[in-house]
Amino acid sequence: MVKVLMVCLGNICRSPLAQGILESKVNLDKVFVDSAGTAAYHVGNLPDERSIDVARNYGINITNQRARKFTVQDFDEFDYIYAMDISNYQNILMLARGEEDENKVRLILNEIYPSENKSVPDPYYGGNQGFENVYQMLDEACDVISKKL
Repeated sequence: MVKVLMVCLGNICRSPLAQGILESKVNLDKVFVDSAGTAAYHVGNLPDERSIDVARNYGINITNQRARKFTVQDFDEFDYIYAMDISNYQNILMLARGEEDENKVRLILNEIYPSENKSVPDPYYGGNQGFENVYQMLDEACDVISKKL
């Protein structure tokens, strides 16, 4: 089984959406998808209501997810670790124990914009349109990821 981890800052906006979107595109008997945050602000909480709403608009239920913090052990558990932005990418790499760990970490938007190192914007402090925009970006990236898996 291939294991994929989606990572943002608090694990309530972008990474839960990415998890739900990718889960909707893959065979869950062959691919396991999870999400985490590099900060522990929201551990145990549901995704942001706006993420839940935008996912629901596309027929995806993410209310079974709970926020958790990224740990060093995630390098052992997952084959691919997708960071939503440069800051979280760097935070993940700071925990890497070596090249094997580092090679698992990718910026998610590099799947659609190779080597451009674009970030998925954090919609937390914005309005509903920001969540819709993030959904569209992640949906496109997860299309590419699902085809690779």
